[in-house]
Amino acid sequence: MDRQTVGSTNRGRLRVEVRTEGRSEVVTAAGELDHHTAELLRVPLDEALDNGRSRLVIDCSQLEFCDSTGLNVLLGARLKADAAGGGVHLAAMRPVVARVFEITGADAVFGVHATLHDALAE
Repeated sequence: MDRQTVGSTNRGRLRVEVRTEGRSEVVTAAGELDHHTAELLRVPLDEALDNGRSRLVIDCSQLEFCDSTGLNVLLGARLKADAAGGGVHLAAMRPVVARVFEITGADAVFGVHATLHDALAE
C-alpha cells in the first residue's frame, strides 16, 4: 500500500474519490481524516465548488476517523456551498465519526443521512 499523504510520513491514510451523480458531487473519503490528511479532502471539495458543483454529498461509510481539522474542512466547504445556493450532506457516518459531529454540534449544520442513497434522493 502507498503510505503517502500530504504533510505526513504516513501516506495512504486517506483516499478520496469524486464522482458526479445527478445534481450532486459525491465525495467518498476512506480512512483517517486528520491534520495530516485534511488537505487531500479540501482540494477536491474546493475544486467541485469552483466548478459550480454546490451540492456536495460526502460518503462517510469508509471514514474511520475525523479530528477537528477534518471537521473544519467540512465546515469550510459547507459555508462555500451554502453561499453558492447548495449544501453539504454527510452520508453513512460510522458511530465513531458521528460522535465527533454530535459532541461539537456540527451535526446540526449539515444534512446528515443514514445512507448514501438517502442523501442522493433528497
